[in-house]
Amino acid sequence: MFKINCINNIANVGLNLLTDDYEMVNDFNDANAVLVRSSSLHDLELPPSLEAIARAGAGVNNIPLEKCAENGVVVFNTPGANANGVKEIVIASLVMASRDLFGGINWVNSCQEDPDIAKLVEKNKAKFAGTEIKGKKLGVIGLGQIGVLVANALNKLDMEVYGYDPYISVDAAWKLSKFIKQAKSLEEIFRECDFITVHIPLTDSTKGMFNKDSFAMMKDGVKILNFSRDTLVIDDDMVEALKSGKVGKYVTDFPNPKVCGIEGVTTIPHLGASTSESEDNCAVMAVKQLIDYLENGNIKNSVNYPSCDMGVCNNAGRIAINHKNIPNMLSQFTATFAKENINIPDMINKSKGQYAYTILDSESPVTPELADKIREINGVLKVRIIK
Repeated sequence: MFKINCINNIANVGLNLLTDDYEMVNDFNDANAVLVRSSSLHDLELPPSLEAIARAGAGVNNIPLEKCAENGVVVFNTPGANANGVKEIVIASLVMASRDLFGGINWVNSCQEDPDIAKLVEKNKAKFAGTEIKGKKLGVIGLGQIGVLVANALNKLDMEVYGYDPYISVDAAWKLSKFIKQAKSLEEIFRECDFITVHIPLTDSTKGMFNKDSFAMMKDGVKILNFSRDTLVIDDDMVEALKSGKVGKYVTDFPNPKVCGIEGVTTIPHLGASTSESEDNCAVMAVKQLIDYLENGNIKNSVNYPSCDMGVCNNAGRIAINHKNIPNMLSQFTATFAKENINIPDMINKSKGQYAYTILDSESPVTPELADKIREINGVLKVRIIK
C-alpha cells in the first residue's frame, strides 16, 4: 500500500487514477509520495518514508531539489501539461499591452449612471486607442513547451517572431515553425523587438536578467510580458524604465508591492495555468509519473534524477537504487548479486549531475537481505524493492 499526501488541491481526474493500492494520508510525514502545486516545501523535514514528489506544474522553485536528491527523493514536474493555457493568456496579454482595453472598460464603468453614455463613448474613445500587433516584432525568450506554442501562434497572427534559446531541445526544434527567426543572442532580441515575452526557468544566470542594462538596449516603448518567474525582473529598474518611457507596458503574472498599481503595469494574479484543462492535464501527468515510479521504478520528467525506463518488470525481481554518481557503484551492485548467486538479465544505469539511478532485474525475487546489503554500499542513498 502506497501512501499519498496532497499538499494542494489536485484535480480529481488525476487522483481517480490511483487504485486500491494507494491510500490518501493527511500527514506529510506518513507519505511515500507527495503531490504539490505551489506550496513551498523548503521548510519541511523529509521523512524517511518519502520516495517521490510530483509537482503538478512546470516550475519547481518551491521544492528543495538538492535536499531531495541527497535523500534519494525523486522530484517530478509536468512540462507541457499547462502549455496551451499559458499560451492563450500570453496572447490575450499581448493584445492588452497593445490596446488600452482595461482603461476603456474602467472608464465606461465609471460612467454607468450617465444617460448620455453612448455620446460620451463616441467623444472619448480616442483616449483609449492602441496599436495592432500585426507586423510588429515579437521576441520569445525560451523555446520550450510554452515558448514554441507562443511563437507559432503569434506568427500565425502575422507578427514577425524572433526566438532565442541556446538550449532548445530537438523535440522543440521540430515543432517550431520555419517562419520563426532565430535570434543569435539576447541582445538581438532586446534591440529588435517591439514586444518581448519570456518563458525560461529561474536560475542563477537568468535571475534579474531584465534590468537597467538590458532595458537600455531595448526600443523605446517596448512591451514586456513575464509569465515565467517574478525574479527574472529587477522591479526597481522596471519601475524606472516605465517612468522614463523606455518600457511602455509590463504585464506580469506575479504581483508584488513594488509593481502593483504602477502606471503601465498590468498585474495578473498568477492565472497563467489557471484553467480547468491545465489543472486536469497537470494532475493526470503528475499522478501517472508517480504510479510508474512507485510500481515499476521508472523515471520520466524528473528534475533532480535522470530519466530511466525499463517498462513493466517481466522478470522475477526488480530493485531500484538512488545513489551518488561516483565510480565503481555499478560493479559493487552486480558483485552483491553475484555473491547471492542471483543472475541479472536486464538493467539500466543513468546519471544526472552528482546523482545516478540504477534499476536491476533479477531471475529470482529480491529479498530484504539483499536490499540491506546494497544499502551498506557507500554512496547509496535509497534502495527500493519493486518486485
